[in-house]
Amino acid sequence: MTLPRPHRFDLLMGFLGLAIGLLLWSFGLYTTGDRVLDQRWATLIPLTVMASAETLRRTLPQTALVVGTLAIVADQFTNGNLVTVLMFTDVVYAAVVYGKPASARRVPYTTGLITVAVTIGFLVWWQNAIALLVGVLTGMISFMPALTGAVVRNHREAAEAARLRAEQTALLAEMDRAQAVVAERARMARELHDMVANHLSAIAIHSTAALSLDEPATTRQALTVIRENSVAGLAEMRRLIGILRDSSGDAEPSVAPTLAGLDALVDRARANVGPSGLVLALDDTRKTVAPLPAPVELAAYRIVQESLTNALKHAAPGEVRVTLGQGPGALWVRVTSPYGERPGPTAPGSGAGLVGMRERVALLDGIFEAGAVTDEGGRRLWRVRAELPVDASDEERA
Repeated sequence: MTLPRPHRFDLLMGFLGLAIGLLLWSFGLYTTGDRVLDQRWATLIPLTVMASAETLRRTLPQTALVVGTLAIVADQFTNGNLVTVLMFTDVVYAAVVYGKPASARRVPYTTGLITVAVTIGFLVWWQNAIALLVGVLTGMISFMPALTGAVVRNHREAAEAARLRAEQTALLAEMDRAQAVVAERARMARELHDMVANHLSAIAIHSTAALSLDEPATTRQALTVIRENSVAGLAEMRRLIGILRDSSGDAEPSVAPTLAGLDALVDRARANVGPSGLVLALDDTRKTVAPLPAPVELAAYRIVQESLTNALKHAAPGEVRVTLGQGPGALWVRVTSPYGERPGPTAPGSGAGLVGMRERVALLDGIFEAGAVTDEGGRRLWRVRAELPVDASDEERA
């Protein structure tokens, strides 16, 4: 196994410690005297070993602590070197700061127990106050560096946790922002489609009729419808652009469509059916025509609007019936149109209208159905049905 390369700063610390220790040794400066190994050269062995442990303080902190502990114990049998003691305190500190979490938690407790044990042992042996001084010195070179390392490590871990929380908060905020942008783009797409699609569909159908039929009266009627829908579509586009810019130029803010405007919507659709053979009918079966929450009324209006547009583009000749009803806690909308082949010009569809209606209902936690059905008389119909929840509190306020 390849050993990790010592950190450059640790190499510098070990080299400086060894150099300063040699300088003190050359001047004959020792921490004690009259020890077991009083030879002058004996002090250099713990000093060199401790300097080696210092170079491992960051890459192998546990190994450095074990080697440093052996060196400081050996130093007690020589005349001693102050630099050896100082480097040992740094090795203890580094073992707590850079060591593994489990061992880093054990070092302060271990050094504290050693300090207490040394103090009690010398008190029993010497039975004087000097034993307390030895205990204090032991705590200063072992327990205090470990305690300092624990405080520093806790602060670093707290700072790292705060940084991670900040990054997570920023990531969540970015995700929320992206989701909000996607939701707003979807809302804009629905509004743009619902406001403009019916006008463009009418223009496409009547322009095709004008090009297909060589009848001046029919052509003039088609051009009239085209002009009306072009002007109305342009106005809707300007209003939408104004909403997007938050400055429509109007003195009053734009008002969202409501169910009160369904009569006008159906009347405009009647003007566009032309020679398609469609007959439009509105049947409001609600017992009380009271205002509902704005999102519910807007969704119901847009569903009727898009259903009439689809009928204009695809329905076979016959009756297109719009039915409104309200039961306990819900408003339901149903639009039926003849299903089958239709004569004359048609307009292509992309399916975006059905997607938009389904999204509107889903945002209100409602129920949406669209597809071909067979009525009691055996006729094939295309039916769009939406059930929009209305809270009881909303009905009471209305």
